[in-house]
Amino acid sequence: MATRPTTSAPSQRMLRVGEQVRAAITQVLQRGEVRDDIIEATVISISEVRMSPDLKIATAYVTPLGVSDHSVVIGALNRNAKFIRGRLGPQLRQMKYMPEVRFRDDTSFDNYKKIDDLLRSPEVSRDLDNDEE
Repeated sequence: MATRPTTSAPSQRMLRVGEQVRAAITQVLQRGEVRDDIIEATVISISEVRMSPDLKIATAYVTPLGVSDHSVVIGALNRNAKFIRGRLGPQLRQMKYMPEVRFRDDTSFDNYKKIDDLLRSPEVSRDLDNDEE
C-alpha cells in the first residue's frame, strides 16, 4: 500500500490552480465588477493565492496600495467574497468545484523591509566590513 509523503509543501496542482485563481480574481477587480466604494477607490495587488489540498478553499494574500489601514479593504473584499466567487466561474470553468475565496493581508513585504533594515544597520555593516579584510 502506497503512503503519501507528509510534506507541507503545496503540490504542483495546488500551485497551478492557485495561479489561475489569482489571475481570475485580478481580472474581476481590474474590470471593476465589484460595486463597493472601498474596493473601487483602492489599487489592490494580489501577490499569491494558496489553495487547500482539496482545492475547495482559496486564500488570497492582498496588499492594498496607498492605504494605511489594510483591514478596511480586507474587510470589504471578504464581504464581497461570494460575489467575486460567482464572477470567477467563466474563467475557472474547468474546475469541478468553485473554491471559496478568503482574503488575507499580505505581510511578506513588511518582513522583507525588516530584514533589509537589519542588513543595512551599522552593526551588520561593521561585521561585513571586517570579514572582507
